[in-house]
Amino acid sequence: MDATPFLGQLGMALAVGLAAVGSSVGAGMAGMSAAGSWAKDARAGKPLRFIYIICVAAPITQTLYGFIVLYMMSGLLDKVGAYGGTLLGIGIATGLGEMLSAWMQGAIGAAGCRMLSDSDGKGFAFVLIALGIAETVGIFTMVFMIFMIFAIPA
Repeated sequence: MDATPFLGQLGMALAVGLAAVGSSVGAGMAGMSAAGSWAKDARAGKPLRFIYIICVAAPITQTLYGFIVLYMMSGLLDKVGAYGGTLLGIGIATGLGEMLSAWMQGAIGAAGCRMLSDSDGKGFAFVLIALGIAETVGIFTMVFMIFMIFAIPA
């Protein structure tokens, strides 16, 4: 029995599965911090800020990037031949890259919520820039892995 299709399928699952873990952890970290910041703002009689939602939502995109790579890989499963290991490697690299990008984006979002609460909302542009830098890692991971998929002979 040839295991190469299984390796390709495992790579697909890891691409989106690990990305989703990172998105969940990142959004959870930022969400807990946002809840604390909202409570602090409410105690101080300040209006509750919507900008914390941006910090919480930012890590979710990495799951989408993992899914895009999964989708690109799915077109190769019937032609996988000797490339099952390659697809597995692409899936692992995608999953880890997206997972860590989302996780760190959540850490940045959590720190950003605390900073925005303490600074009365000042410095939001800097938080967005920091979130964007972590986001760029996820985008680069997706793009580089798509290039790897296109390098597999059809």
